[in-house]
Amino acid sequence: MFAQHWWLDAVCPGWSAAIAQKGDQVTGIWPYAPQQRMGISLLRNAKLTPYMGPVVFYPADMKEANRDSHEHDVIADLAGQLPATKVWHVSLHPGNRQAGLYRAKGLRNEVQQTFLIDLAGDEASLFANFKESLRRNIRAAEKEFTISDDVSCLPQLYSYQQQTLSNKGVGQPYTLADVQRLMDACKAHNSAALWVARKGSEVAAIVWNVWDQERSYYYMGAQKPGGDSYRAMSALLWHAIKQAKARGNTIFDLEGSMDPGVERFFRGFGGRRELYIVLKKSDSLLWNAINYLR
Repeated sequence: MFAQHWWLDAVCPGWSAAIAQKGDQVTGIWPYAPQQRMGISLLRNAKLTPYMGPVVFYPADMKEANRDSHEHDVIADLAGQLPATKVWHVSLHPGNRQAGLYRAKGLRNEVQQTFLIDLAGDEASLFANFKESLRRNIRAAEKEFTISDDVSCLPQLYSYQQQTLSNKGVGQPYTLADVQRLMDACKAHNSAALWVARKGSEVAAIVWNVWDQERSYYYMGAQKPGGDSYRAMSALLWHAIKQAKARGNTIFDLEGSMDPGVERFFRGFGGRRELYIVLKKSDSLLWNAINYLR
């Protein structure tokens, strides 16, 4: 999803990509977003992009025993094409496990976590796998709220997030124009919905759901500040999961969090905890000093 050219055009017009080939076959790509701050070269995830890094393509007839070696060789080729950079902070796609290769190239491997829900089962079995208290909340919410896809509520999602972050003393890292441009691109490629839970005329919670052919993602969400809308958020995520199943997606990615409260909420959906690598490096004394003083 996050390596699609139209996504990258929307979030980072100056993006580029390393490309690995074997003969006339493309075996992998590594989109990247080169940046400069105070003369310091940076490689970081593009704005509004949770996962970046290498994407490897496997021959259809490749034996399982050969996949890891193929992945290693392709990523080594791609990494060798990237520009020399002083500072790295790149969150890789879940499933990329070539930690030794990255370490050999002078990068630190840190981890974050997400929760992946396998959509292979039927709807009833998916729901039965949820925590009992979550199922009760969803049943109650389905009687209390109506759910619709309403992109006109995007400014409201942005406002809810802004208020929540402000209460924590944190600034919004992107503008409303940024998210509107991305939503327009997603809708143009039939790859997003903005699920809105309403109680009467009041918007209780909003979930931005994006997807590609294989995976569906809980991309962004918020509840009305000051409201107690966990039931609404639970119902919205269940609705998004059902839609992903009906669409033919095989995985629903909750894009998990290291925040204990959010993690506890996500665990209730019965997904599999998946760790993913975050590549870090800082060879800039100036950058290190700036971060130390923050």
